[in-house]
Amino acid sequence: MSLNDNILIKIREMRESFTPVERLVGDYILENTEEIPHLSIKELAQSSKTSDASVLRFCKTMGYSGYRNFIVSISASLGSRDEDARAQYTDIRPGDDLSTIISNISLNNIKSIEDTLSVIDRKEIARAVELLRHSKRIVFFGIGASGIIGMDGQQKFSRINKMCHAYTDGHSQLTAATLLEKDDVAIFISNSGATSDILDALEIAQKNKAKCIAITKYNKSELAERADIVLSISTPEITIRSGAMGSRIAMLTIIDILFAGVASAEYEQVKTYLTKTHNILKKKLRN
Repeated sequence: MSLNDNILIKIREMRESFTPVERLVGDYILENTEEIPHLSIKELAQSSKTSDASVLRFCKTMGYSGYRNFIVSISASLGSRDEDARAQYTDIRPGDDLSTIISNISLNNIKSIEDTLSVIDRKEIARAVELLRHSKRIVFFGIGASGIIGMDGQQKFSRINKMCHAYTDGHSQLTAATLLEKDDVAIFISNSGATSDILDALEIAQKNKAKCIAITKYNKSELAERADIVLSISTPEITIRSGAMGSRIAMLTIIDILFAGVASAEYEQVKTYLTKTHNILKKKLRN
């Protein structure tokens, strides 16, 4: 199975944005995955207490033209279940020893990256890289932990001579969005895709004709629906901070991919810029 076509992960990630009927179908599939490939559309409808039409609409919501293609994808996803079962997300628990914590956090971060590869759209990544290459200016928008991701992006792209800045509070984001122009690229970072300050800045940026890229959880959020390009991540559904840690790692991975994509396409120039910045920092450390 292709790593970027795990329909079970996509159903899990989109669950909160499903309609009530879609959720009935999705929950039944997630709870009874082994039997799904053997069910007809009518049998799945009856088992999930919906209708044939509802099941078909669910398939289309998940990006499939028909039930058969959907079932083939389910079967392929099941083929990777044995391997996935050895690396499930694990939450922080009272009394865990350090050895367990080290193992669980490491596995959660690895799983976040692997699951993100299952939902990310390679064509959207390519479009984003092209926009960044030809942008006049790059501006990152993020609140709280997402703001830290934006600052990481600013640090990386600044080193290859891209004019960029990260804004991490609501007021400065509104000001920055107001000054954007059509040749600028705005990157909005929000796990939920529903952060009000981010959506307010997005609205202003779009009015100014700036190109807008979203880095957000794989879901039908307002941010995902409104952005020009959506780069999706997958995050664990667990209760304490290890979930936020996983989303941070996934988002940083997206930033690294964008940076490497631009750097690879402009290698000769980038090599010069990185050498200059490396040498000046090395000189500073010696002094």
